Amino acid sequence: MQALLSVSDKSGIVELAQALHAQGVKLLSTGGTAKLLAEKGLPVTEVAEMTGFPEMLDGRVKTLHPRVHGGLLARRDVPAHMAALKEHSIDTIDFLVVNLYPFEATVAKAGCTLEDAIENIDIGGPAMVRSAAKNWKDVAVLTDASQYATVIAELKANGQVSRKTKFALSVAAFNRISQYDGAISDYLSAVQVGEDAPADAEAPTLDLFPGQSNGRFIKVQDLRYGENSHQQAALYRDLYPAPGSLVTAKQLQGKELSYNNIADADAAWECVKSFNTPACVIVKHANPCGVAVGANALEVYSKAFQTDPTSAFGGIIALNCELDEAAAQQISKQFVEVLMAPGFTAGALEVFKSKVNVRILQIDLPKGGASAWEQGRNAMDMKRIGSGILLQTADNHELTLADLKVVTTKQPTPDELNDLLFAWNVAKYVKSNAIVFCKNGMTMGVGAGQMSRLDSARIASIKAGHANLSLAGTVVASDAFFPFRDGLDVVVDHGATCIIQPGGSMRDQEVIDAANERGVSMVFSGVRHFRH
Repeated sequence: MQALLSVSDKSGIVELAQALHAQGVKLLSTGGTAKLLAEKGLPVTEVAEMTGFPEMLDGRVKTLHPRVHGGLLARRDVPAHMAALKEHSIDTIDFLVVNLYPFEATVAKAGCTLEDAIENIDIGGPAMVRSAAKNWKDVAVLTDASQYATVIAELKANGQVSRKTKFALSVAAFNRISQYDGAISDYLSAVQVGEDAPADAEAPTLDLFPGQSNGRFIKVQDLRYGENSHQQAALYRDLYPAPGSLVTAKQLQGKELSYNNIADADAAWECVKSFNTPACVIVKHANPCGVAVGANALEVYSKAFQTDPTSAFGGIIALNCELDEAAAQQISKQFVEVLMAPGFTAGALEVFKSKVNVRILQIDLPKGGASAWEQGRNAMDMKRIGSGILLQTADNHELTLADLKVVTTKQPTPDELNDLLFAWNVAKYVKSNAIVFCKNGMTMGVGAGQMSRLDSARIASIKAGHANLSLAGTVVASDAFFPFRDGLDVVVDHGATCIIQPGGSMRDQEVIDAANERGVSMVFSGVRHFRH
């Protein structure tokens, strides 16, 4: 038997080669891999020696040869294939170990030139992988170092790789080729090249939306059903998930997550991790029904729950701080579907041991950085429509005090300004039309998803009344501008003294005049947060 090993990432390759050699497998290799194996005292034959044809064109051509592909593609159960190999003195290749030129890592580097990108497009590697994967019954093809341990274990135990493992390796190989080709297509489809294009030594300009979009997602699990019981569903993750995103969660206890659990958990987690101080978000049917910031887990949960105890029943709870026993005791008094936090004390977990159906997820907060990925956020959002998709940059806008424009005679107080930023951040995660009343770092009433902004405002006030919360002296965030003064009048009638809205309506002055007439302050954010 023979094995051809040619890898860019050399992690674990020596140990794999040693295991193959111990089973009497002849080792073939190329370039740096061959040099490494020889340095480790392993007998290795260069592919060029086997083919009788030297590497050429700066290594672009070295494995594209009948002795390589004939050895990979020949079916051992077809006499004519074996006769052809014998006629041309070609030996079978029974193991192929290849990982590809690091194209994705290369183009991810700042300042990557088109020339660098092109030179990191592997040709011979994918060709060999496809040949071996097609002939999976006879050839074990390894494309990632994480696969080595399984193969080594099977070789040691049985002297061969099982049919089941070979097929799984083949599927993984074709998936890897698909991912690789998709990355190349995405990048090259975004490169702007013309007569006045940058020189090869310069980084090219990339379109934000490439000419072709290739989704690369890995299935995490099948789900019991979809949004409704007659629908089927599965969860997939990005090929390279952002740290601190929901798909990186570790489930510590509870039933299997459902489709709706996951969708609502994502809404809660995205909202809660946007706060820099301890925060709690309770979500029901995709909308925050209670949000609060404070000093610790117990305080923020207690405040968030007060907003709408009725909707919080059977909700999704997310905290951006460690959950301790005191907070756990309080949360355990209500029915909760999913509970998320970056950490749990032993006492907190003990509280929920008897509530075996509660799904507890631990998710590390992102460490932060300049990019959306480093912040644990999506760079792009996608929505499925009939026979197509809508792609847009994700709504990652962050508002600061310096961005606010006071447009009324009355000025907001410092406490009101802090509450305005809090309310604005919550409104960003509420379905449009969104109206959010807040006070002292706590939502007091949330109106979501209505066709009329007036109705959202009325619903928010009704919910506050049901929770016995006074809206006197609250601030209000509206995710889009008030097209008429009636929206402002409704929130002021219910007790609001300060309003934040994007501005930009033809009737802005009418609304500003109304605010001055009512003796309230109003600021413009200059940005809208529709969420459909």
